[in-house]
Amino acid sequence: MTENTYIGAVDQGTTGTRFMVFDHSGKVVASAYQKHEQIYPEPGWVEHAPAEIWENTQAVMLTALEEAGLDAEQLDAIGITNQRETTLIWDKESGRPVYNAIVWQDRRTTDRVETLQDEGKEEWVREKTGLEPDAYFSATKAEWLLDNADPIKLARMRPDDVRERAEEGELMFGTIDTWVTYKLTGAHVTDVTNASRTMLFNIHDMDWDDELLEEFDVPKAMLPEVRPSSDEDLYGTTDSDGFLEAEIPVAGALGDQQAALFGQTCFDAGDAK
Repeated sequence: MTENTYIGAVDQGTTGTRFMVFDHSGKVVASAYQKHEQIYPEPGWVEHAPAEIWENTQAVMLTALEEAGLDAEQLDAIGITNQRETTLIWDKESGRPVYNAIVWQDRRTTDRVETLQDEGKEEWVREKTGLEPDAYFSATKAEWLLDNADPIKLARMRPDDVRERAEEGELMFGTIDTWVTYKLTGAHVTDVTNASRTMLFNIHDMDWDDELLEEFDVPKAMLPEVRPSSDEDLYGTTDSDGFLEAEIPVAGALGDQQAALFGQTCFDAGDAK
């Protein structure tokens, strides 16, 4: 970076979205924040509207740049941090979500987790993922969405259409980092920290786990590519015809808790924040 270039950071959280601009010394030169609606369809259910999150992301990016008197072209790169386990599925062709995002706090799939426990699969899941089976994670949310949530299905006669479309790669699965990256660059990717919170990712093989995908009936064709958390141009580049009117590399993503750990300089085994 030079004196006239900056780094932008999107922080897409549970209650709102923030965009911060940093200079080459790490000083914050601009910041903007906007809340989004918390949707509670039933007790224990929590949802977000993905379209609202994207609209707010655009708004805070433009507001921060305007308030700092900066052009988007002065951004050397953009990074993303996000609420982690919140899950959505969208149509590849139209880019429209098939349903609201199911938020990490949502408990609608608790019965599914209890079934795993009754079947004695807790240790099996834990060994692969490092996670204690819970409705908190993305796997059961994705399963629920595929079973229940496609409004296109309501206009069709065959109830298996949604899964057929997912298996053929016509639907995309992602956590919020994947959604924001997709909207910014068109790339269908996630990073290892977010993938590790889905309960579908094998932390030993560092890849999506075929047996877990079969257990939760999540087609592999709908999953994002898993990439390292930081690398220049690794997550694609914004379009010069887009809202920023500039080509800017999205150079990294981290789930919010892992990002905070890194921000607190916890680089070694045993460090804590």
